[in-house]
Amino acid sequence: MKKIIAILISALFICSCASMGQNQQTGTGVGAVGGAVAGGAIGAATGGGPWRILTGAAIGAVGGALTGNLIGKYMDDQDRALQAAMSNSIAQNQAYVTRENEKTLVATFKSEVMFDTGSAIMKPGGYDELDRVVNVLNKYPQTTVRIEGYTDEIGSEQSNIELSEKRAIAVQNALIRRGVAPGRMLAVGMGKCCPISSDKAQNRRVNLVIVGNA
Repeated sequence: MKKIIAILISALFICSCASMGQNQQTGTGVGAVGGAVAGGAIGAATGGGPWRILTGAAIGAVGGALTGNLIGKYMDDQDRALQAAMSNSIAQNQAYVTRENEKTLVATFKSEVMFDTGSAIMKPGGYDELDRVVNVLNKYPQTTVRIEGYTDEIGSEQSNIELSEKRAIAVQNALIRRGVAPGRMLAVGMGKCCPISSDKAQNRRVNLVIVGNA
């Protein structure tokens, strides 16, 4: 009983640590809840009574909290590094970085910086943009990177899907040549899906969706 209480107190201490960033706190809390649920389920599945279920939940909470905390900090650090690396592009309104949640970052590049209209051949400026981020991607290898190509609504659905996919693959190949492991990446053509603005130029973009691994 005392051991269980000590474990629960440790989990609560981790979750309430005021020195954590907001995303780190969220990751810790989400990890603790998920770990508790999984641990309790394992305790129940092994035929244990209430104490075994409680013990499993407590141990799972601590393990999940620690994992969530580490992922949150890892992504916080990577967020700052990416913002610094892309600062010139961000200042020139050519790119920006957003944080979707405690484990997901999105680096967005305007398509016209990377490609000519209707083309999937990368421009020199596109390679410059990737040169700014590749060191960060290689410094933080415990992530996966989904490369999403987007177009505007001009043209057919099929032609836009094909063009956006070719552009995503072009970015992926350029990152591979710069040392990013191919197994970490997936290139996806999104076509004219998911507009973010009434301005067509804003909708033509390439996203690097960076997700932290457990």
